[in-house]
Amino acid sequence: MPEVDSRVDAYIDNAAEFAQPILRHFRALVHQACPDVVETIKWGMPSFEYKGPYCSMVAFKKHCSFGFWKAALLDDGNSSSSDRGALKSMNWGAPGSDPLPAKISSLKDLPSKTSMLRLLKKAKRLNDEGIKVPHEILAKPKRAIPPDFNKALTAKAATKKRFAEMTEAQQRDYIEWIIGAKRPETRAQRIATAVAWVSEGKTRNWKYQKR
Repeated sequence: MPEVDSRVDAYIDNAAEFAQPILRHFRALVHQACPDVVETIKWGMPSFEYKGPYCSMVAFKKHCSFGFWKAALLDDGNSSSSDRGALKSMNWGAPGSDPLPAKISSLKDLPSKTSMLRLLKKAKRLNDEGIKVPHEILAKPKRAIPPDFNKALTAKAATKKRFAEMTEAQQRDYIEWIIGAKRPETRAQRIATAVAWVSEGKTRNWKYQKR
């Protein structure tokens, strides 16, 4: 029987109904691919470790996402098109990853079980071999603040100061969320929400952080 963390059980049980079977499915595949994996909670989300960071999963209000810590190394040039598609659609929040992956809202949105297991086993092999993500991939370039977001932040000096005091990663989370909006009205709404949260000293993912 796989060793499980009761906090991960609680996270899944407290997730939205649509998310629970998705999270359970991914969790089961992680244990199948890597029987010695260790479950924990990091940054408010279920994370899996095996000889270092391995992968993670998170449930939002309307979708789920998954992340491989060494995502940038999983496509070795010999990967099948289905594996590349699986990596792009699943990966979130890891060095070298696409910050805007496909949003998984049902089991049918997931890549095939075969592709997911191949990726999980590749990730395990990288950790077995002690291969690290190159520093140039880990060091993401600083994101410029979009003019409309900057204008909204500048309207209140205290809010602009709080944003400036955030880490580069926290700033990037907000900026990528805003530029990822597909419609002008969605972008405007996200800017308003971001300004309100920043003024309260909250990061983009404050709802999912451990209290």
